[in-house]
Amino acid sequence: MYRAIRRNKVNTVVIIVVFLLIIVGLAVLAGFVYQSPAIVVTTFVVAVGYATLQYFLAARQAVALSGGRRISRADDARLYRIVENLAITTGTPMPAVYIVDDPAPNAFATGRDPEHASVAATSGLLALLDDAELEGVMAHELGHVRNYDIRVSMMVFGLVVAVGFIADLFFRLAFFGGGNRNGNGGGSPIFLVFGLVAMLVAPLVASLVQAAVSRQREYLADATGALTTRHPDALARALEKLETFGRPLARQNSSMAHLWIADPLKPGVIDRLFSTHPPLADRVARLRAIGGGF
Repeated sequence: MYRAIRRNKVNTVVIIVVFLLIIVGLAVLAGFVYQSPAIVVTTFVVAVGYATLQYFLAARQAVALSGGRRISRADDARLYRIVENLAITTGTPMPAVYIVDDPAPNAFATGRDPEHASVAATSGLLALLDDAELEGVMAHELGHVRNYDIRVSMMVFGLVVAVGFIADLFFRLAFFGGGNRNGNGGGSPIFLVFGLVAMLVAPLVASLVQAAVSRQREYLADATGALTTRHPDALARALEKLETFGRPLARQNSSMAHLWIADPLKPGVIDRLFSTHPPLADRVARLRAIGGGF
């Protein structure tokens, strides 16, 4: 169990390092062509500023976009009690609890830290799962909170923004002559090629890395939730039900797709390459293996 958690944390660090190498490579090219480090610095400042703004607003945006309504113990004693017991067990502050009125079974957690966290479950999830399975799902969601996944997501989001800015600047430079040091107008063929490659390849790779980070955080939350409940098979059964009975949410929004425990968009074959969620069957297999280690 602890090996699984450590492996997922290490994988996340490795992926982010790769992300940083992509940005450094683009920044070196852009700085060399422009002969001005200020452009790279400006790019990072804009990216960090935007990511910081999203960091503080993302939780409220997610709840609003999902259509969640906050509940108390009197509104739904079953869900509230399960979340409360998990919070007590893990020593986590009690998060705000929401129900999303949607027949599609799903759940998500958000919040920048455990003191400002929210968890939500759809009405379809509450109807589909038994108590042990629902506890496994909510332990997974609290795992996201305890692992500070929102911070990781916002950091990666800022890196994606930085890649996009640098690639766009480099592309414009290639076409509008910034790479011609003789001032004769028009970009040189070499810099035009570099600009096209930067524009097309860098954002594509950045999106793949962003998806990979999200997938690793899902594995980590699964392992954390299983460690909390000491019942990984319950979460595995819940994921199997989500695989069998899952459907797209009525209120879909791609910007918060990564927050849900199961992909709410049901992407096609090509989209799965950029999916923020690993295959449910793979997650179930890992949980079964974890269960054998108890």
